[in-house]
Amino acid sequence: MGKKTKILLLCPHPEGVAPGQRLKYEQYFPHLRANGFEIHVSPFMTMPFWKIVYKPGRLRQKIFWVMFGYARRVWDLCRIPFYDGTFVFLNVTPLGGPFFERLVRLLSRKLVYDIDDLVFLGKTSAVNKVVSRFKSSDKYFYLMKASDHVISCTPYLDGIVRRYNSHTTDISSTIATDRYLPVNTYSNENVVTIGWSGSHSTSVYMKLLSDVLAELKKKRKFKLLVIGDANFQMPGIDVEALPWREESEVRDLQRIDIGLYPLPDEEWVYGKSGLKALQYMALGIPTIATAIGANFRVMEDGISGFLVKSDAEWLARLEQLVDDASLRKSIGTKARERVEELYSVRANEPTYLKIFQTTFL
Repeated sequence: MGKKTKILLLCPHPEGVAPGQRLKYEQYFPHLRANGFEIHVSPFMTMPFWKIVYKPGRLRQKIFWVMFGYARRVWDLCRIPFYDGTFVFLNVTPLGGPFFERLVRLLSRKLVYDIDDLVFLGKTSAVNKVVSRFKSSDKYFYLMKASDHVISCTPYLDGIVRRYNSHTTDISSTIATDRYLPVNTYSNENVVTIGWSGSHSTSVYMKLLSDVLAELKKKRKFKLLVIGDANFQMPGIDVEALPWREESEVRDLQRIDIGLYPLPDEEWVYGKSGLKALQYMALGIPTIATAIGANFRVMEDGISGFLVKSDAEWLARLEQLVDDASLRKSIGTKARERVEELYSVRANEPTYLKIFQTTFL
């Protein structure tokens, strides 16, 4: 066995917990390691910090763990020269300008930067609003310019990256289709479950469908399953709300008969890769999504999903799918096939491996 190529991977969150990491580069670790890359992951956050970072209060604990994260990054700077290359996801540190990012570039033999969403717009969790005062978009643009290769996740974001660096590859969030397996029987014997998956911060998007679902209830029986915000409620609608749980994520999603992916028309959305829609589709769940951004490439309207623009279109497509089990099966089957062909880990393994080989070897 030849010598391994050692890569230090710097990321915000611990391994295996954040969707932006789990459903992007983390899925490719086995393939990369099997092909000669030794990857050492160094997150800014520890697991104890991750467990409290999005909870209100606990300011002293958060300050302590931020200081710990910066101490870890100082240690990372000391060991970067002993690696064959560095891979950065989102940022090196969360606050301030590109001071640590510049040092990482200076010390790294080769640097690959993976950017997800339009993070440079500065959106911050509502429970940590004060942090936004200490954030700077400069670090993201610096990494775009200074890296040997940049990985983006949507055509819109890739277009922005290309203003600063011609060495860029657009790779969508992808799905491990050997784990995401369809089980839906596409039957109307029971009440149809309409479902959405996200987080506490994005569940506000479901409120965009309040009037649509209220109108649908007047005409059809259905149940609404919300995953990711255990406190979600919608007046007048039969809602089952679950927290996100890694151990049951796929099983929870498999309960959905019709997947919803509503989005507002704002610039932030153009950085989203359609991840939630892809999760539904991989499970053979027919999905209705707002006709915006990357959703146009994720699904073919009327074939592997439905793209809609108005409340009237949302309602019409929901009525169709609730009524017609055979249509749900047809759309769901095509959706699964599309994910397997274009958005599965297996389909994208060669692309990630090529980036690592051409940059780090």
